[in-house]
Amino acid sequence: MGIITIADLDDYWLPTKEHPAHALIVKNELHKKIVDNIRAAKYVTTTTEIFAQEIKKINKNVFVLPNAINPNEPQFKAQTEKSDKLRFGWLGGSSHLHDLKLLEGTFSRLSSIKDKYDLYLCGFDTRGTVTEIDRATGQERQRPIKPEETVWAKYEEIFTNDYRLIPNQEYKDFLMKYKQEEYSNEQFYHRVWTLPVTSYAKNYSKFDVSLAPIKNHIFNRMKSQLKVIEAGFYKKAIIASDIGPYTIDLTHSLQNGNFVDGNALLVREHRNHSDWAKYIKKLIDNPTWAEDLGERLYETVKDKYDLNTVTDTRAQIYKNLK
Repeated sequence: MGIITIADLDDYWLPTKEHPAHALIVKNELHKKIVDNIRAAKYVTTTTEIFAQEIKKINKNVFVLPNAINPNEPQFKAQTEKSDKLRFGWLGGSSHLHDLKLLEGTFSRLSSIKDKYDLYLCGFDTRGTVTEIDRATGQERQRPIKPEETVWAKYEEIFTNDYRLIPNQEYKDFLMKYKQEEYSNEQFYHRVWTLPVTSYAKNYSKFDVSLAPIKNHIFNRMKSQLKVIEAGFYKKAIIASDIGPYTIDLTHSLQNGNFVDGNALLVREHRNHSDWAKYIKKLIDNPTWAEDLGERLYETVKDKYDLNTVTDTRAQIYKNLK
């Protein structure tokens, strides 16, 4: 009928086995259907040049339209309160357990200075169900998931070293209740509950430095750099894995122990065991550099990933399609 078809794709079609959706995707052959759609479409749009090169193996007509931010949206305008401590945070969803495992042991190595910084785990969510299978009959039944069974409880164990970094028994008991309430006394670790998609980014206002660990595999390498963009619009410093999407806009700013021009701290894969703690401590000791990195990152992303800029590009691409 002469209708131009465009497939838009921002995730690699087959997550690794550790991803919660892997089994479902393989069972229903969704990855094959996605590839068929890519092949059938006249054009494809995606979020990074890295992913575009992978898609071009199937369909050569690919345009890159990165994720972008509307800076006037209220969730990107929340103010960060002043603090005498540097605050580090992670904000994400429920499919990142193996990414966050890269941080295992990090906060234990910093236990002697945990009075000098605060730690925020943002997006905490205990909703969901568990499917149980009767071994005798094979019958399946679903029940509400218990809070301690959720992936978020596992995340929290990583951030608190299985709660050993929380010596206050009262606070530990409070956390074990999994109630969406504020704890009245000041603590080193902060659990921050999930927010709707229209306001989730407000949680960036709670900390000064964003942590962005990702494991090195094809699904992660094809991801977008959205965490970088979000942190940048909030003028937050970022410590990220030196992998895939985080190599697009970030340049390492530490050389021979000294700060140099750059807009981030990047952790190489073979240094996961040590450099997360090393770089966190470096910023704790030099909080003004954390502020400077946030400003540098903002300058990197503020025009390039403004929704108005990307929308103009998208419109021009669409108008010129034949």
